[in-house]
Amino acid sequence: MTLHNRSHNQETDVNQTSYLITAEGSEKEIVSTIIKEHRLDIYVQEQLVFQVVCTPTDLAELVVGRLVSKGIVKAAEEIALLDICEHGNRAKVYLKDDIKFVKSLQREPTCCTDNKQFLQRENVEKETTLLPALWKKEWIFALTKVFAEGSMLHKKTKGTHCCYLAVEDKVLYAAEDIGRHNALDKAIGYAVLQNLPREKCILFTTGRVPTDMITKVITARIPTLVSKAVPTDEAVHMAKTYQMNLICKAWPDSFEVFNSSDFS
Repeated sequence: MTLHNRSHNQETDVNQTSYLITAEGSEKEIVSTIIKEHRLDIYVQEQLVFQVVCTPTDLAELVVGRLVSKGIVKAAEEIALLDICEHGNRAKVYLKDDIKFVKSLQREPTCCTDNKQFLQRENVEKETTLLPALWKKEWIFALTKVFAEGSMLHKKTKGTHCCYLAVEDKVLYAAEDIGRHNALDKAIGYAVLQNLPREKCILFTTGRVPTDMITKVITARIPTLVSKAVPTDEAVHMAKTYQMNLICKAWPDSFEVFNSSDFS
């Protein structure tokens, strides 16, 4: 895959004047640092497929992760060229083999930003169960410790979701974004671009886990998802159906296992 990423040094936050009012009755003008919204159009074979509201960092990872998590491609080798404009508002993807699209105007059901999908791949292959994947208690607690230490943009704005990617016990990548779906896609995209063994990858998200989050991880063929938040009942059902390791309410002192194919 050839990557042309001309987008650099995009602002991720801005300062905004506000008034702080306390329960004790005091009022004062302060300056708050808030998250900056960024819009990205993603074209595939010259057709607009996605519009994403995101944080303007790691855009190549975001594009590739979204292509994989939505079943348009399975690996970076299927992409001939990814070109991101200098303002980071337009990404053009050219695939090595032509594919057919069908219209699919939809929003991600539980996305907290205004992400839209206009086309989907025709005849997307149905996903099969995941291969059993080992995880260890100390690996999960290591991830919760990394989260507890905090991410820089979240510390500044308190306005981002985070997603961490580990291979077994090594945390290799951290993504931040205004939306948890985008942060998840960035982590998936990093794994794909770095050609990591996805069957050994573990994702840690700070967001809750409904079925659309689970579906992305299954489609990306990553067998273990960890969240500091909670799953829905249908997400747990999907995890059991596809033999995914689903671990939630993960904090430095405890976590809950909702489904596991194997652990030690």
